[in-house]
Amino acid sequence: MPTSMPDIANHTNAQTEGTLDRVGMGNIEMPIMLAAKDEAERMVSAHIDAFVNLKEPKAKGIHMSRLYLLLDELASNNTLNYQSLVTLLDEFISSHHDLSDTALVKFQFDYPMRREALISGKLGWRVYPVTITGKLEQGRFDIELGIDIAYSSTCPCSAALARQLIQKSFTEAFADKDNVAAEEVHQWLGTTQGIVATPHSQRSIAEIKVKLNSQVNNFPITDIVDTIENALQTPVQAAVKREDEQEFARLNGQNLMFCEDAARRVQHVMNQVNGYDDYWVKINHLESLHAHDAVAVTTKGIAGGYTPE
Repeated sequence: MPTSMPDIANHTNAQTEGTLDRVGMGNIEMPIMLAAKDEAERMVSAHIDAFVNLKEPKAKGIHMSRLYLLLDELASNNTLNYQSLVTLLDEFISSHHDLSDTALVKFQFDYPMRREALISGKLGWRVYPVTITGKLEQGRFDIELGIDIAYSSTCPCSAALARQLIQKSFTEAFADKDNVAAEEVHQWLGTTQGIVATPHSQRSIAEIKVKLNSQVNNFPITDIVDTIENALQTPVQAAVKREDEQEFARLNGQNLMFCEDAARRVQHVMNQVNGYDDYWVKINHLESLHAHDAVAVTTKGIAGGYTPE
């Protein structure tokens, strides 16, 4: 006759009584079929955090295997979209109805996208870090989509200083001439002495978070990436030919940006989009001149919405 196994979580009390805000598992590895807006469903390799609260002070613990099995059911037989995420959170609570009344789940993964070069049209892969977070608290669902978008930023102050040095170099090179032929200037500008200084630029990251609602069932990852990259104008490239690199240099020269400029550009375009209940933006310029980063943060500014922190 089989011996029954002990169930400590169900049949013993806590050594020290108290409620807990979050109990569960972090960094679960699982493949997830993702539904992204305007794209075919795609498998992504996700790292997942899954939690419920523990509202019963005497209870020994939650049933972590129930959370895992619900995630496994989603991974094996379903697709992650807004509605399935809402259902998952509801199941987290119903599987712990006597212990929990809040739930949280977070999916983190890299989302690959085919991106076209600026001039040549060559295609290459870009990968965007994505975080999808769902919360259920006091009967209210909160679904958030976060994306990190890399771009290039060139310092306006550095550009002005570089132009000043070029002007000085020009004056020194042609100081003994009252008149200079256009062809001579043209040739001079193509030399190292002609462009004696260049402004500093750096890879930069726009961190975007938006609050979604049930009007958007599939996650609008591409929409957000396109919106931000079009606003900033200097997206990091994948496949490039010389003509693409030259165009990238031109775009950087025509879109000089402090972090404040970049934040306001993104703020402006996000305010034009009606599909998100709220947004939060953090601009990070990973300085090449300084050993620190230049940072700006902005939000939609609605009551009870995102705060800058």
